[in-house]
Amino acid sequence: MIKKMGRKIKIVVADDNRNLCQMLQDFLQSQDDLEVIGIAYNGVEAWDLIQSQEPDLVIIDLVMPSLDGLGVLERINGRTTASRPKVIMLTAFGQESLTHQAMILGVDYFILKPFDLEILGKRIRSLTQSAPSSSTPMTSAVNAVTNAGTSVNLGAEVTNMMHQIGIPAHVKGYQYIRDAILMVVEDVSLLGAVTKELYPAIAKKYDTAPSRVERGIRHAIELAWERGHTETLKRIFGYSMNIERQKPTNSEFVALLADKLRVMSKVS
Repeated sequence: MIKKMGRKIKIVVADDNRNLCQMLQDFLQSQDDLEVIGIAYNGVEAWDLIQSQEPDLVIIDLVMPSLDGLGVLERINGRTTASRPKVIMLTAFGQESLTHQAMILGVDYFILKPFDLEILGKRIRSLTQSAPSSSTPMTSAVNAVTNAGTSVNLGAEVTNMMHQIGIPAHVKGYQYIRDAILMVVEDVSLLGAVTKELYPAIAKKYDTAPSRVERGIRHAIELAWERGHTETLKRIFGYSMNIERQKPTNSEFVALLADKLRVMSKVS
């Protein structure tokens, strides 16, 4: 589905967290080219809105009452009389098996909670300006979440981001984080196997133990929060978490920065 010149991108938001829905609505409505045409707090309401409003894009939580995100995807795929909206699915760690099912059903993009609203906006524009979805859902979904492109030097960009955040280059966790981010950019499925695949792969490269990789990354993040630049941290993480009160987990940190790199690669 290609966005027509001068026409706003019509969006339906579906999540049982009313505060999150309000935050998303406030942000999206503040954008000149985006329009929220409906809010749903469960899957049944979402499906009704999709049928009645014909949105260009749906932002939907994976787990919701009455009908979950997978159920809504199945119903979208079952339609033959209307064009298919793009689907961005909100996910959390611990939902790997459901995420795999969503990929098979043809979700266009996953975004991990907590997330950066500016990245979400860029992803919405990128998806709605691209060519229509392939008739092969699995292929379309894999391409949407894994292809990083070659228009920017990813290694240099991740180094630059880590420098801005304030992670000291001399600590072991610095290199572990850098490698983890680049690996996830290339293969997003690693986020579903952080302890089983991601940490062991990094540990093998540096001839150490996976547990030391995990601790090294955690230590580097803690140093960034203690010594880093508050304004930079707020710009990157502050839309969805209280910087003064909470730090991201290792997985959240890697996922968010990897997502930023994917967006930069797509839009640059």
